Amino acid sequence: MDRRKFLPPFAPLRAFEAVGRLRGVRKAAEALMVDHAIVSRHVRALEAWTGITLLDRSRGAGMLTEQGAVYHARITAAFAEIANATADLMHVPDTRLLRLWCVPGFASRWLMPRLDRFHKRHPGIELEVRPSDRPPDFAADEADVDIRYIRDGSPARQERIRRIELARPAVYPVINPSFPLGGGRLFGPLDLLRAPLLHEEGDDEWRAWLAAQGVTVPSQLPGVRLWHAHVCIDAARQGHGVALGNDFLVAAELDAGALRRLEPAEAAFRPAILGSYALMAREDRWSSDPVAKFRRWLRAAIRNDMPPAPDEAGADID
Repeated sequence: MDRRKFLPPFAPLRAFEAVGRLRGVRKAAEALMVDHAIVSRHVRALEAWTGITLLDRSRGAGMLTEQGAVYHARITAAFAEIANATADLMHVPDTRLLRLWCVPGFASRWLMPRLDRFHKRHPGIELEVRPSDRPPDFAADEADVDIRYIRDGSPARQERIRRIELARPAVYPVINPSFPLGGGRLFGPLDLLRAPLLHEEGDDEWRAWLAAQGVTVPSQLPGVRLWHAHVCIDAARQGHGVALGNDFLVAAELDAGALRRLEPAEAAFRPAILGSYALMAREDRWSSDPVAKFRRWLRAAIRNDMPPAPDEAGADID
């Protein structure tokens, strides 16, 4: 069967791709520089052509149905491939702009203080850093590179995305040196259940750490939710409770004495490695000059600053 007969008109496709990518008809209209009524008409024409409802209008003008989301992901990748093929045809060189998304704690605590080293080594590359809890949509060309903290047991990586593991840091509790733990001395991890724990968006990290200490975790843990790792660390530094950190997030505060690593009076806590920092990029951008140079610089900087843990072997997931 000749599947080319299933190729819809280009204008409706382009309108639908923009609506899904920008999460709204009006935003898509602004990007395409047309009236929003034209975008709506194009999307309805595509729905009529396919016989499938693509937008869930009961939830908003930019919300996709389940079938619409699957279709959007595939045509977005096709649009990106058309753009890349055209750039190759026209011999357009790699842009010197590198768009980097990064989990906020790593970005603010470790990466930002070292970016001047990257700029000095690669002055021709313009780096745009966006701290974000949400990973980018690579198919929609939102970013060139992404750095995430991936907890062990997380779902497998995306198709057409390459990934390398950067580091698997040990996680440990930290507090303000003058913080008074309730009940006196700390004898073991169970004593932390009566302390004000500082959580990110949920208590998963503390649950995993306590489980690694052999603690049967109760249904509810004490403490407040602060959503971001770096906010939890700031709260701990100000004396509001106990946070979980790693060397990437708290090394500077530990060296300065603003935080101290919490250890029991008797036996030390068990080492706990709960996940890894990883760098991701699209397969077709992996070897581009800006991505390759940033990737090599980042890995060298981590090796220089953070010697690998004893069990940190086989870090590449290419």
